[in-house]
Amino acid sequence: MKFPQFRAKPARRKQSQNLAGKWLAVAATAALALSGCAPAGPAKDTLVVAIVANPQMKDAVALQDDFTAKHPNVNVKFVTLPENEARAKITASVATGGGEFDVVMISNYETEMWAANGWIENLQPLADATPGYDTDDFIPTIKDALSYQDNMYSVPFYGESSFLVYREDLFKKAGITMPANPTWEEIGAIARKLNDPAKDFAGICLRGLAGWGEVMAPLSTVINTYGGQWFDTDWNAMLDTPEVKAAVTDYVDLLHDAGQPGAATSGYGDCITRYSQGQAAMWYDATAMVSSIEDPASSLVAGKSAYAPAPVKNTKSAGWLYSWSLAIPSTSEHKDAAWDFISWMTNKDYIKLVGEKIGWERVPPGSRKSTYEIPEYAAVAKAYAKPTLDAMYSAKQETSMVNPVPYPGLQFAAIPEFQDLGTRVSQQVSAAIARQKTVDEALKQSQQYAEPVAKSYQEGGK
Repeated sequence: MKFPQFRAKPARRKQSQNLAGKWLAVAATAALALSGCAPAGPAKDTLVVAIVANPQMKDAVALQDDFTAKHPNVNVKFVTLPENEARAKITASVATGGGEFDVVMISNYETEMWAANGWIENLQPLADATPGYDTDDFIPTIKDALSYQDNMYSVPFYGESSFLVYREDLFKKAGITMPANPTWEEIGAIARKLNDPAKDFAGICLRGLAGWGEVMAPLSTVINTYGGQWFDTDWNAMLDTPEVKAAVTDYVDLLHDAGQPGAATSGYGDCITRYSQGQAAMWYDATAMVSSIEDPASSLVAGKSAYAPAPVKNTKSAGWLYSWSLAIPSTSEHKDAAWDFISWMTNKDYIKLVGEKIGWERVPPGSRKSTYEIPEYAAVAKAYAKPTLDAMYSAKQETSMVNPVPYPGLQFAAIPEFQDLGTRVSQQVSAAIARQKTVDEALKQSQQYAEPVAKSYQEGGK
């Protein structure tokens, strides 16, 4: 099987080494917005670990006594933040050399660019010297996405693509059959049929919350399969094209017709809650959702769902590839202890610890091949293990985009400016979802945001 390649081509690698100035501009904006919020400097024996406040990460906080028992001289201080805030704070710290954090949670969006700039440590020698750590056990697409010049600079806590979860019991009751490879047109028709606002029941849950990692994550994959793109190969901004307009219009209309109430302020966490509490018939989002919605301790619909590939329009597939991963900023003064912590949180034993202490449904998915060979996990993951792996292996530009693009990434454009650009565009989309402006107005403004970025690349500012 040929695995998708998300590392920049050699030319892009060379270009990325000259992008530090752009990242510093991004970081300066983030630092200004977050001034006064930095945590106190770490004590000599204290690791400050910045992570995202998603369910699997909260499990790691709950299990930290296991790490402390093995490393009694290391005190771990977690800084746990909502996704949008975490991205801004971590970027501001790492890109400006702030030194607040010893371990940071980043993704495949940042890893290669930050590695090229020398802002994070090469973890490959540390991983290779750690008995039993086994980087070859990482799912190849994820390992490649977190590597720079064939070395891993961050290691995955969990990996994900995207797929569609749906209430198999309700579909059977309604006499509806989910297509094997559904289109957005088919999903829209099903969602509108099952929608029941009188009972606070949505036909589908989709992110609408502003944020380049919130609404723009699923929406960008819709744009891709409709034939849209952020920039063409000549670095022309493409956000006002008919293809992008059609994708955004269909997404917004679907939320208006059959989505959850308050969709404009509804993100990943809200959709977890709504779907797991039986308030939605379908949800298109990250494959990592399974750790929450299949947990019988907190989900009312555990065992009642089935999974389908990401909906398409003009492409064979339409998912994304993403990993929440851990890295060591080059400014950390506790690099050895930082690796001890990272290797604890991302090794095979941690996977078993979660399963045995919290529940096999809560295991961080999509990082290691061996996870899917654990009998206890295979039993609880029977409905979603294969769909998860299929989605991760099929997430590649060649089959998920209509037209070639000059940037790596599926649900993002891997350029430094995307944090700001994606956020600005997401605000326009959320405004359209909230009926505060039309899709045409939102995309006209979005195009104006994208054009200066495009011009900087056309003029050689790469």
